[in-house]
Amino acid sequence: MSTNKNNGQPIMEDIHAFLEKTLIDAYLKGKGYTLKDLQKMPEEEAKQLMKEASTYASGKLAEVELKAHLMQVLHDAYAQE
Repeated sequence: MSTNKNNGQPIMEDIHAFLEKTLIDAYLKGKGYTLKDLQKMPEEEAKQLMKEASTYASGKLAEVELKAHLMQVLHDAYAQE
């Protein structure tokens, strides 16, 4: 992961990409495959699995982002009290 020169923290895009890849790997593992396995498959089958894995990852990322947003809303609400 690259880091931000200002504070040494990972850049958000890198974290997002890392999480997306991890979710795709998890989906494929749940189906009994790895990314390397897809390279050996017929192209259409590999594309279909990647489409499914990407859809799964997108849904999970949206869920994480929603939870983070709700946590921020709750934090802000209690901080104003």
